[in-house]
Amino acid sequence: MTLFRSSSLLCVALLAVPAWAQNPEFESCLNTLRAPARAAGVQDATFTLHTQGLAPDMSVIDKLNFQPEFRTAIWDYLAGLVDEERVAEGRALLTQHADTLARVQDRFGVDPATVVAVWGVESNFGQTFGKSPLVQSLSTLSCFGRRQTYFRTELYAAMRILQAGHIAPERFVGSWAGAFGHTQFMPSTFERLAVDFDGDGKADLMDSTVDALASTANFLQKAGWQTGQPWGFEVRLPPGTSVSGEGRRTKRPMSEWAARGLRRVDGSPLPTGVGNAGLMTPAGAEGPAFLVLRNFDAIYSYNAAESYGLAIAHLADRLRGGGPFTTPWPTDDPGISRAERRELQGFLILRGHEIGEVDGMLGEKSRAAIKLEQERLGHEATG
Repeated sequence: MTLFRSSSLLCVALLAVPAWAQNPEFESCLNTLRAPARAAGVQDATFTLHTQGLAPDMSVIDKLNFQPEFRTAIWDYLAGLVDEERVAEGRALLTQHADTLARVQDRFGVDPATVVAVWGVESNFGQTFGKSPLVQSLSTLSCFGRRQTYFRTELYAAMRILQAGHIAPERFVGSWAGAFGHTQFMPSTFERLAVDFDGDGKADLMDSTVDALASTANFLQKAGWQTGQPWGFEVRLPPGTSVSGEGRRTKRPMSEWAARGLRRVDGSPLPTGVGNAGLMTPAGAEGPAFLVLRNFDAIYSYNAAESYGLAIAHLADRLRGGGPFTTPWPTDDPGISRAERRELQGFLILRGHEIGEVDGMLGEKSRAAIKLEQERLGHEATG
């Protein structure tokens, strides 16, 4: 056994939950996955190396059932992802990586602001990769909860990545759902679309910002990105406009929208020559309304949630110098910024709650503590 293989086995053992915490149902499930893993190109030795002694991390099932892009109010979701702090950081990084981003745009046709916006939303510009051991998370998701077929495909891809030596096992960590690196690729996406853009002979999304930015642009290009076209824009709806049956997928010619009285939010006419568009009203007709084009669909394919797509698109616009949405959200509680979330976390710690680090991200522990404080104050415990 080579030194690298010995070290890998040790690291896997350290990452795994102790044997006494193992789950018989989980072990049985893993045994049934060995044959399909083999058929998917995972050697038996690789499968054994990375599953022997492994215990499930059942916290990922709770996270699977509560995904903020689907459960959080759109204004609160956007407030935490597109704030003045992130806009300032992103603009500085546009300047810092201008040469790389220009080369990326020349090759893939995706503008720098969009690429950097994905980077900002996915990992806070490389500051938050996630800490979940990917094999453990994906193994758990392959055996429990919904979408097991999908996660099994990702598990086998993760094992092939390890088998090929693309990344050391102890560094193969990321989100609870299996995404990793600067721009949070799923393992199968890495295999299909990761790019070696710095010329060192390997595609590296963990340590090479250059590779990560290029890989993101490659993803968007393959998803149908149209060079030089906008993602969409905010519009003004005439009074009484019905939005029933409309949405991102219901594309209509721009001339039809113009005939129905829609204009850009500043009152100017709708553009021509940009293709068909769908009317998206994430908070209903009383909130901001958007006509979204083919490039929004490309962004959406990165993470299939309209709120996510809008966060990327809006952050990209802000990085280009644009301002906040013109139409206010239909709420008197429009969400809090990351700075305000950090302040809230500091208060929770002072109150004696163990919530982990102060990072401006309201995860399970922070929300549980918020509920306790709400109950203490006699309010509804909404988290």
